[in-house]
Amino acid sequence: MVEPVGNHYIVARPVYSENLFNEEHEKLHRYHKTFWDHLKIYFRCSPQRVKKSALGLFPIVSWLPAYRFKEWILSDIVSGINTGLVAVLQGLAFALLVNVPPGYGLYAAFFPALVYFIFGTSRHISVGPFPVLSLMVGGAVIRLVPDDSAGNSTSTNISAINEERVMVAASVTFLSGVFQLLLGILQFGFIVIYLSQSLISGFTTAAAIHVVVSQLKFMFQLPVPGFNKPFGIIYTLESVFSQITKTNIADLVTSLLVLLIVFVVKEMNDRYKAKLPTPIPIELLVTVLAALVSYFADLKEKFGVAVVGQLEEGFQAPVAPDAGVLEKCIGDSISIAIVGFAVAFSVAKVYSIKHDYPIDGNQELIAFGLGNIVGGSFKGFASSTALSRSGVQESTGGKTQIAGIISAFIVLIVILAIGFLLEPLQKSVLASLALGNLKGMLMQFKEVSVLWRKDKYDCVIWVVTFLAAVLLGLDIGLATAVAFQLLTVVIRSQIPSCSVLANVGRSNIYRNRKDYTDIYEPEGVKIFRCSSPIFFANIEFFREKLVTAVGFDPLRVLRKRNKALRKIRKMLKNGELQVTPKGLICTAEHTYESDEELDNNRIEELDQPTNMTDLPIQINWAADLPPGITVPRVDIHSIVLDFSAVSFLDFSAMRILQKTLKEFVRIDIDIYIAGAHEGFLDKLERCAFFDEEIKSSMFFLTIHDAVLHILLKKDIASSPKLKLAEEKASSNNYYVEIPSNGLRSREVTKTELPKGNAIDVTSLDLN
Repeated sequence: MVEPVGNHYIVARPVYSENLFNEEHEKLHRYHKTFWDHLKIYFRCSPQRVKKSALGLFPIVSWLPAYRFKEWILSDIVSGINTGLVAVLQGLAFALLVNVPPGYGLYAAFFPALVYFIFGTSRHISVGPFPVLSLMVGGAVIRLVPDDSAGNSTSTNISAINEERVMVAASVTFLSGVFQLLLGILQFGFIVIYLSQSLISGFTTAAAIHVVVSQLKFMFQLPVPGFNKPFGIIYTLESVFSQITKTNIADLVTSLLVLLIVFVVKEMNDRYKAKLPTPIPIELLVTVLAALVSYFADLKEKFGVAVVGQLEEGFQAPVAPDAGVLEKCIGDSISIAIVGFAVAFSVAKVYSIKHDYPIDGNQELIAFGLGNIVGGSFKGFASSTALSRSGVQESTGGKTQIAGIISAFIVLIVILAIGFLLEPLQKSVLASLALGNLKGMLMQFKEVSVLWRKDKYDCVIWVVTFLAAVLLGLDIGLATAVAFQLLTVVIRSQIPSCSVLANVGRSNIYRNRKDYTDIYEPEGVKIFRCSSPIFFANIEFFREKLVTAVGFDPLRVLRKRNKALRKIRKMLKNGELQVTPKGLICTAEHTYESDEELDNNRIEELDQPTNMTDLPIQINWAADLPPGITVPRVDIHSIVLDFSAVSFLDFSAMRILQKTLKEFVRIDIDIYIAGAHEGFLDKLERCAFFDEEIKSSMFFLTIHDAVLHILLKKDIASSPKLKLAEEKASSNNYYVEIPSNGLRSREVTKTELPKGNAIDVTSLDLN
């Protein structure tokens, strides 16, 4: 019964052990589905299931009929045009990261957006090239098709190398799409949970550093080979600076000028975004201006700058992936598939929360997988979503993926009709545009100090991920980062937080005794909490912390007591001890014996329970013992283990826990376990955890139930009046007087014990 009294409440109920609670309240026996039951349900077919699966596979069928044409179409058109122009420029720029001719970046910006329009569930992300993925694909390309080391840079050789690189990029993209599609079909959308936000942040920041370094050769126009191996970034920088005197000044000046303009205008867009109707399309303006200057000033002939060159009009015929490339790029493709999905899903999740609509992780995998398969077939490279491009689509008023299909239409126009206008554009301008989109990623360095203050584990994950990805490369760095992150999870669970609790505020609330001043600790009672699952890796740590909390090792105490009993038996046999009403009195000068002599080759007996049945007197270990016999003092009589935060206990830990509890029981310390979750007791029974020493009656619903049971038990044991009252409790309600007996600091109070030993569990006077 709960009675509200102002902002207080009073609860009156019996002190419940788990057994008593189950006896009083009938528990329903529920049927728990087996693995085969779940399998049957998953593969069960019905008209409703088929309809739901079809709608899930083609989300466009759900949202397109509900499209608010009059309200949304204008916003989607404006957003689509802006996003399409950015997609064109980013496609050309990010193709440089893949080490393929810029025109192939347009295919990567077109086909995935077209596929995502049909299969995707997010309404606001812009699908297409992403610098991190482009760099990862470029790493595989350089590894399989390195630069011409012989220096034979004829147009024929360059064309052949470009063809090979395009084929490698397309094959890697195709295979990553296959992996994404399989993961989506197998419902592995949850895989993204293994990439924490700090890991993604550190990884993308490292990728931004790689992008910066990879674009230096275009900004300086230097023949720098690719180094796709551990510490490749150091070799690249060494190559750049060893040739720094060969820099093309025209390209360098153009790059720095474009980079400065882009950064300044983007900063203005961020600062005045509330006042601007639409962000200033600085990339478009700079590109048009740079192309015009390059064409009319004939920079290629006069200064030898590198330009985009001829862009093929129209589409090339789809090609099958190269089987030889697929065999060599399985690891690259898996990394690309996971990173591409993780980044895209993270961005999609942000917009779905902001605009209140659901997204499906498994369907997103299918959409990106199909997009990469189609894109790879048409010689594009891997796609995800660029943060800046998605920001343009959302900030310019995009409502649905209609904006995405319009942006794809803009790319289509460039591919089919006006691509030739970009032929005189300098590659250094594209490199600067690629770097101009990295501001958000590079600013993630600020997160390090924030993470250090909030969670040091996350901060370490960020730093390790960043260093591993920068020094070892993006593929090996990602694997290293994931392994390290999982290691931190093991470390956290292997070294759980353990604390000694005390009663706070004289109520039913128990907290860490170090955190409060108004605490009450029942005399002779230790309350110990472990805030973690207990399993094979941390059970020894749990035992050590428990031993530290109680102040003694129970096994050592047990062995000392058994050795003392051996010595007492021997002294009684030799007449060196005499039994008197006052206890044992030593009658002879004691001769000390070594522990080895006392063990007498029976060491295993020291771990058994103490047995005093053959002695003429019961030994009180807390009293004075005969001279020469010393046993560690034990000042507690009860231990309460708070298992409310223990989510599971494996079999290996269960055996050691049982052994530890027995050691305490054998030195006359009562053990109680409180707050164990549903099914915990059943699992222990199935595993034969209980025996004559460890019994299920030690389990209580709450810490307070266990503490009240201990206090009442000690009072009954020490007071004949209470013992008599307990015998009558089954038939009457009565008042009993609880004396102050030194067990705890409480005044003499009158406490009503209703039928069944019910007491007020929150208002018992603990003073």
